[in-house]
This record gives sequence, structure tokens and C-alpha cells, in this order.
Amino acid sequence: MLTAADLAAIWLTLKLATITTLLLLLIGTPIAWWLARTGSKLKGSVGAVVALPIVLPPTVLGFYLLLLMGPHGVVGQFTQWAGIGLLPFTFWGLVVSSVFYSMPFVVQPLQNAFEAIGERPFEVAASLRASPIDAFFSVAIPLAKPGFVTAAILGFSHTVGEFGVVLMIGGNIPGATRVVSVQIYDHVEALEYAQAHWLAGGMVAFSFLVLLTLYTLNPGRRAR
Repeated sequence: MLTAADLAAIWLTLKLATITTLLLLLIGTPIAWWLARTGSKLKGSVGAVVALPIVLPPTVLGFYLLLLMGPHGVVGQFTQWAGIGLLPFTFWGLVVSSVFYSMPFVVQPLQNAFEAIGERPFEVAASLRASPIDAFFSVAIPLAKPGFVTAAILGFSHTVGEFGVVLMIGGNIPGATRVVSVQIYDHVEALEYAQAHWLAGGMVAFSFLVLLTLYTLNPGRRAR
């Protein structure tokens, strides 16, 4: 059976994933739009930076984020100056690290969706005297809706499954930074395999439902 600590970890994980996904959609949409439309020579470099978390070990990313947000880091000095305090080992530190870690899982589906629209709809919008901003909200956003759905699902699920980054940045503080993946680790360390099975089995079921949803909602796969 799930303990009170397990339920607290589940709630914290869902809260973290929800906030992170919303922030990623806000931050990732303009980045994806720029990557999809720009002809700049910086496109490759920016795309590579966004995709870094895919290939970097989570502990490497967590280590450098810890330095940046620490007392001697640029971000840490700014947050202290602003009266916020230090972010490591806090919930909002987890949010910041999760945004960086899950960024490619939101930006890349959105970029692909924007690129798939093509130029013709925007040419039609321009002929109707729509401004670039109007065309973005009235043409790009509706046509890229499947990409937004995919991006939200992937961003949320990837955040739920984090371990290395959240452990580096948040540590293991009950009720504050102990998410499901860390709670499973604690159960295994304590040889509490029955409790670990409950949480791990839930993660397996959740992952299967995520993949099933993506395959079901993907119109290209249904057509094939």
C-alpha cells in the first residue's frame, strides 16, 4: 500500500510536472517558432544547445546548474540580490532545473509542427492583410495544435520521470524536493521492495499510457 510519504511524493511530482510543462510551453513556443522560421546561421547552434539535455548525463547538467544557482554562481548571486535566496534544495530550484532538462522534449515537437505548416497558409494570411502576430495566433497556433499536444505530454511525462537532475538540485527533502523517482530509490535502499513495487508499477503504467496516447493522437501514424 502507498504510505503518506509516497502520496506526498506523488503530489509533489504532479505539481512539479504541471508547473514545468506550463513554463516550457510559454518559453519553448517562441524558441520553436524562431528555429522553424529563421534562416540565421545561429539556428544550428541554438538547436544544439536546446537539445543538449538529450545527450548529456543528467548529473552533468545538474552539476552545472548547481554551480550556477549556488552562492557563487551568476544566478545564485542574482537571486540573493533580489531577496529570493538560493534555489538549490528548494521546490523552485527543481522547477528551474526541470525546465532546462525537459526543454528539448517540448521545443522539438513544436518546431516540427511549425515546419510542417509550410509557407502557403502564411501567404494567404498576408494577402488578407494579417500582421505577422495575427498570422501566428490565427494560423500557426491552430495548425500546430497536434504539436502542442505532443509537446505537453512529453514535457509532463519527462519531468515526472526525472531522477539525476532533481537529486543533484533538490536533494532528498520530504515534502519539499522528494519526488516519486527519489522515493522509489529510498525504498530500494531500505530494502522496502513492496513499497517500491507500488510506485514503480505506477510509473510503468503511466509511461505506457503516455506512449499509448501519443500513438493514438498522432494523425500521421493513424493514416499509415
